[in-house]
Formats: sequence, C-alpha cells, structure tokens
Amino acid sequence: MENEFENRLIPATSVASGIGEDVLIDLYCFPIQVVNMYFFGRPGDPWTVIDAGMPRSADKIIEAAENRYGKDAKPESIILTHGHFDHVGAIVELLEKWPVPVYAHLDELPYLTGKESYPEPDSSVDGGLVAKMSPMFPNHGINISEYVKPLPDDHTVPGMPGWEWVHTPGHTKGHVSLFREEDRTLIAGDAFVTVKQESLYNVMTQKQEISGPPKYLTTDWKAAKESVIKLNELGPILAATGHGIPMSGDFLAQELQKLVDNFDTIALPEHGRYL
Repeated sequence: MENEFENRLIPATSVASGIGEDVLIDLYCFPIQVVNMYFFGRPGDPWTVIDAGMPRSADKIIEAAENRYGKDAKPESIILTHGHFDHVGAIVELLEKWPVPVYAHLDELPYLTGKESYPEPDSSVDGGLVAKMSPMFPNHGINISEYVKPLPDDHTVPGMPGWEWVHTPGHTKGHVSLFREEDRTLIAGDAFVTVKQESLYNVMTQKQEISGPPKYLTTDWKAAKESVIKLNELGPILAATGHGIPMSGDFLAQELQKLVDNFDTIALPEHGRYL
C-alpha cells in the first residue's frame, strides 16, 4: 500500500498536540495537530484504535500505544468514524505495523477502497483561516481494501464490547459515532465538535465551544442536523469528539441542546457551495 497523504503536512497545530489524556479508565484521547484519535481498552487488556490521525503521525501514534499497552502489543481492530484525511492520515503505516481489520460504515467504503474521492473542501464558508486553508487539504480516497470491512449489521463494534455504532451522516455519507449505553459515553467523530474548527486561533488554543461538523468538509447539512438531533436523544454524559477537548456532564447536556435548538445559527454556514 502507498500512503498518498505522506507528503501532505498541514501547517496547523494545537497546544494539546501530543499530550494524551485518560478520558475514562478505558478510553484514551491522543491529539495530533488539530485532530483527536482514541485508544479503547485499559492497559494490559485487549485494545482498539479509533481513527488514525493526521498524515505523517504514525510514529507518534505507535509510540503512544507502546507507552500505554507495551512494545509488542497489537490492537484487535481499527474503527474509523469516517475517511477524511485527518482521520486516516497514518492508516497505511499503522497497518504495516499492525495488520489488523479496519471497520467503517458501508457507505464509507468507496472512499477507503480507492473507488471514489470526497467532494472538494469548501473554502467559501464563513468561519476563519482554517476554512480558507482547506483547499490544501487532500480530498482523494485511499485504498486499504485488503483490510477494510463494513461494520456489522447488528451495530456492534468489533473489539469494543458494550459499544454500538450509530450512523450519523452529513459530514460524510458513512460517518458513524460510537455509543456505550452503560455509562452513556459517546465518541462523536465529527458529527459535532467542541471547538470552532474553522477558526485557526480557536483550534490552536483549543477554546472549548460546541459546534457542528467542520463546515469546510461537510456536504449534507440536512443530514448533519438530523445526526446531531439523534445523538442528543441518546443523552450522552461524556462526548469525546474528533476535534476539541472532551465535554461532559450538565455542560455537555446544555451545550448539545443549544446546538440542536440553534443548529442553523451555530453550525450552518451563511454561504457555501453545499447549502
């Protein structure tokens, strides 16, 4: 496999980059530049990777995994919330180190088997410098067809007992979020985020603020709104998102309800090619 993202370095990094955090005893958040990826599983137990970070970040991800699980440890699987470049940027190198099954929604597979590319980023949306930078973000699909499989029809998540996947399209056709009913923990991917991702200042400082999916890469706003409503109805107590600091408790409940009630004002661009 060849990683077509390997030479694409995005010139933006947050203050949290490289500083891992135990969100829960069995959920570890590892920020890479402007995106979060996650490890599920306690140290010493079987473990799973959720998303695969930015291009050229494989060494950092592997180092973080080895620090947590041991030098020769290998995950049971890799789960992808979706296939945008900042969530699969290191997938090829990770699969060379850990040749394990990769799971994604059936509707996302064309972008992960080399058959389709994503729509081009929309730099015309309002919101800040990251949106203006978005034309440099790669939108082509990748080909990991040797490893990738559709998520099970029964909504279980391989390698993550007790979790279910929830189809949350809008940001992409096959975007999924992961939910554990037992403690109402949500891994939201980019269905909604906790930083205004279009703003370079907010991204770099990680100013916490609930927002809809990143505007410059979201193509179906009707579906995106319905997905936020669906996730709010689950009543999550903790939300670990693809961008921004995890949010929890009453603050999360209030902010997520505010996003639902004011989605068109908070999340929807004032103008853009995908409206």
